[in-house]
Amino acid sequence: MAYTDTYRPVVIGVAGGSGSGKTTVSMRLLDRIGETHIAYIPHDMYYRSMDDIPRIAGEIANFDHPDALDTPLLISQLAALKRGESVNIPVYDFSTHSRSIQTRRIDPQPIILVEGILIFVDPALRALFDVRVFVDADADLRLIRRIKRDIAERGRTVDSVVHQYLTSVRPMHMEFVEPSKRYADIIVPEGGHNEVAINLIGDHIVRLLNRQPVSR
Repeated sequence: MAYTDTYRPVVIGVAGGSGSGKTTVSMRLLDRIGETHIAYIPHDMYYRSMDDIPRIAGEIANFDHPDALDTPLLISQLAALKRGESVNIPVYDFSTHSRSIQTRRIDPQPIILVEGILIFVDPALRALFDVRVFVDADADLRLIRRIKRDIAERGRTVDSVVHQYLTSVRPMHMEFVEPSKRYADIIVPEGGHNEVAINLIGDHIVRLLNRQPVSR
């Protein structure tokens, strides 16, 4: 189904703690429904530059605090996509902790899929989602996955990942991420390995896409 102004896009939010399996669930939904129907937006691309990241004890950068992300920009760009307008989302360079000079064009699609650890925290952003999915996983699994990812993809050391987890990731998870689970419509344990949950979510999205056209 191609996007037309006859249909209002279905906006899906996939949240969960760092290493919970959010990206895996998002990719499984992309595969199941078809990438040509989905505009995929990671909240991570909206991180602020290092100088604007909140600090813990005035020293340690806290990338897990809501103020570390330019959520107002994401809200405005989601609103534009819902109006049928294309947007240019930021591209964040994790090696330099800064936004690239490049952007990525996102065109309107029948489905807009937003993924991020903090997307259910901001009330204005939360209100834009038609379907809110929270991917749940035990803390030890999330830490192991984060260590493996940050070493392989971001050139980190085990010590640095564990230090960041203890000083900011875990405290921010308990303060912001875990409480936001109460806003979810669907909670998915076991992340991308939960075939039943992914099939149910995919079927629900298809039903939403097949709903009646929006009255003019």
